[in-house]
Amino acid sequence: MTLPEGNPETNSRVAVAPAERTWTAQPDQGPVSPTFDELTRQRAKGIIARYPVARSALLPLLHLVQSVEGHVSQDGIRFCAETLELTTAEVSAVATFYTMYKRTPCGEHLVSVCTNTLCAALGGDDIYAALKARLGIGHEETVGEPGTTGSITLEHAECLAACDLAPVLQVNYEYYDNQSVASAEALVDALRRGEKPPPTRGAPLTDLRTVELELAGFTDDPALAAAAVAGPSAAPETLRGVQMAAERGWAAPAMPGEHPALPPLPEK
Repeated sequence: MTLPEGNPETNSRVAVAPAERTWTAQPDQGPVSPTFDELTRQRAKGIIARYPVARSALLPLLHLVQSVEGHVSQDGIRFCAETLELTTAEVSAVATFYTMYKRTPCGEHLVSVCTNTLCAALGGDDIYAALKARLGIGHEETVGEPGTTGSITLEHAECLAACDLAPVLQVNYEYYDNQSVASAEALVDALRRGEKPPPTRGAPLTDLRTVELELAGFTDDPALAAAAVAGPSAAPETLRGVQMAAERGWAAPAMPGEHPALPPLPEK
């Protein structure tokens, strides 16, 4: 906005000329961080080979970066951009859209407390408040040196898709169901001591970087992969409806032999 006299809006009527600036091109940054070693580059090529269009590999590639760094840094964004022949702006747009990609270094464990409606009403808000106080941190903050044993990053999460077992929290995306303030505090205390309490459902607990590597599509330990598959995947609360239907002889209507004709489209 300018005043009628044509000067930039200031508290003075004295003409103010803009400061002259000279833009200097930044030197080429060269290859990306040596953090991304040859093994990581080979894994990146393996991810890209799964897709007919290279850019479709961006989501698992970001998980791969996070498995190496513990978060997605600017070097990680540039690594993805160079590997997929995208701009850093395109990669940043995706990395900042999804909350699963962290922009600051995470702890050994990511503790996600569901604070959506049902979990919140049943105690999720109380659990989150108690963990914030116990750990002395807030949303997406870390206690302990990131990546070291016993370090924890805390976050409040939107729906974790376990309303039948509310309130719930996750550690590295593994479920801990039917939680209370006391059980949640005991859980983070055990994590801080370097222990790995078994989840209610899912694979045995490992660490965030190992899980990120699995999300990228790689498992270095065959025994760990076998244990993950063998882990419990259902709870009695989830299966109760199916059991009631079987006990009472309920069944869904059979599919018709022929699908009904679609209604005619209106004329333009």
